[in-house]
Amino acid sequence: MRAIWRGAVSFGLVSIGVRVYSATEEKDIRFHQVHRTDGGRIRYKRVCSIDGEEVSYDDIAKGYDIGGGEMVILTDEDFAELPLSTSHAIDVLEFVPAEQVDPILYNKAYFLEPENAAMKPYVLLRDALTDSERVAIVKVALRQREQLATLRVREGVLLLNTMLWPDEIRRPDFGFLDEDIRVRPPELAMASSLIDSMAGEFEPDVFTDDYRTALQEVIDAKVEGREVVQPEEVEEAPAAAVDLMAALRASVDRARAARGEEPAGAGAGQPTPISAAKSAKAAAAKKATPAAKKAAGAKKATGAKKAAGAKKTAAKSGTAKQAGGKAATKKAAPKKAPRKTA
Repeated sequence: MRAIWRGAVSFGLVSIGVRVYSATEEKDIRFHQVHRTDGGRIRYKRVCSIDGEEVSYDDIAKGYDIGGGEMVILTDEDFAELPLSTSHAIDVLEFVPAEQVDPILYNKAYFLEPENAAMKPYVLLRDALTDSERVAIVKVALRQREQLATLRVREGVLLLNTMLWPDEIRRPDFGFLDEDIRVRPPELAMASSLIDSMAGEFEPDVFTDDYRTALQEVIDAKVEGREVVQPEEVEEAPAAAVDLMAALRASVDRARAARGEEPAGAGAGQPTPISAAKSAKAAAAKKATPAAKKAAGAKKATGAKKAAGAKKTAAKSGTAKQAGGKAATKKAAPKKAPRKTA
């Protein structure tokens, strides 16, 4: 990983030198715009709207439109002179319970790595955050913009989560919020039962990006000159339920059947998305072990065969020994003397 920012965490009078790294990366498949007939890349020129000439990056500045066709131009020097106390520091403002921070505020995540001389204060802040079960609210300037952020611990590393400012969150303004829509107690009870039947522990590794996998298969097939296998048809979204209670009851039955429980009505046997994903993962793990099972079976068969052979050899040896003993006994018997006649 490459550090994108370098500064210090200001924790009271303690300063902790850190390097900042992006904690996430997009796995989306990216494409270029090309000419359909020959595959040539499509290029875009930076052209001035006034004189029509192409402009290099060195001659490009930032402009703020103040209306009436007028533009205020800002240069890099203007931004450098801004009085940002957080230009090279992550200022801790306060410590709050994590559940009080609405997830809608979170934007991007970054790992913080301590500088060599700052390892002990880094670990001290990390352990103190863990013991207090709180997150730090901080201010930081990244990419010429001051941002609000949280500082918390993840897998033994301080994680910086930049946040949106409160005035950047839109307020929902929908007509149904003003309508008096009442839910009957049996419907609420059945919906709660559905939630209980689909409850589980969140396991991120269970879920996969099926669309990206299918798209990569199409690309690989084209590269190798193979026939592109069309993915299975995606089920259409179900129509709006006419009988809400019947739909809820069928959903509960389906969830119970997916967990191996006895369903109470129609709709049984169809797995939920989470249970289907877990079943697929278990099947993959099971599929990966036939070679080991086969080897164990072969080993067992070989051992049994050797044991049977040894037993058979021992039996033959015993029979031969017994026959030899009988022959020796017969040979050692004295002959009878002939009877004399007068």
